[in-house]
Amino acid sequence: MTDAATLPDVSTATAPARPRGRITELACAWCGIAGLVVALAGFTLARFLPVPPKANQTPAQVVHYYTQHLTSIRVGLMLASLGVCLIAPVLALITLQLWRMADGATPVLAILQAIIGAVTFALLVIPMVVLEVAAFHPERNPDTTQALHDLGWLLFLTPVGPFSLQGVVIAWGIFSDDRPDPLLPRWVGYLNVWVAISFVPALMAYFVKTGPFAWHGIFVFWFGVVFYGTWLLVMSLALLPGVNRHYSGATQAGVA
Repeated sequence: MTDAATLPDVSTATAPARPRGRITELACAWCGIAGLVVALAGFTLARFLPVPPKANQTPAQVVHYYTQHLTSIRVGLMLASLGVCLIAPVLALITLQLWRMADGATPVLAILQAIIGAVTFALLVIPMVVLEVAAFHPERNPDTTQALHDLGWLLFLTPVGPFSLQGVVIAWGIFSDDRPDPLLPRWVGYLNVWVAISFVPALMAYFVKTGPFAWHGIFVFWFGVVFYGTWLLVMSLALLPGVNRHYSGATQAGVA
């Protein structure tokens, strides 16, 4: 009978490196770009772009807006919600890269990014559902429709805390990565800091209904859409070479 101690340990045996997961991670990065395209197409179909609904509309005007464009709003919001869902893989990949950046040190930034990513994902999806509810029964009391309309837009544009904190956490992780060939370049860290700061003016939307700080104004809607869209595009593209660098290093080290 063969002695079990003489059998090769297949769990630790050296084999040609097979980087498992590279394709999955690259697909996660590309999901961000696909999600951005689909979401913007949905917002355009829903008549949120290029001119969003104004914050100072009366209940009658809000109801007229929904009844006049009911089908396009419903389909557009459905499409936008599907696009937003494609952001989740990017958030997961950012978490994984932050974990790798820790390189044996405390992974607290990666854990924090995972928590914040889940929150920001919910804050992007839930407003789409609220606005769909507003469009579901446009014949209801106009005050109720306006309340749902306000809730959807304020929920979509003003909870900036998690988004800003996410930018700071990602930047901190990037600046802490002192390896010669970092997974993400330092300029991406500075971009995250800038985007985190750019979200702060959206808090003024709680106080005004007209002007640049209203939810449809430049400092709220346009800063939010343009800078978050830019952040998503840049992060998706920047993650691609980072994934390849990681697996190239794994291949050279002879690990999967």
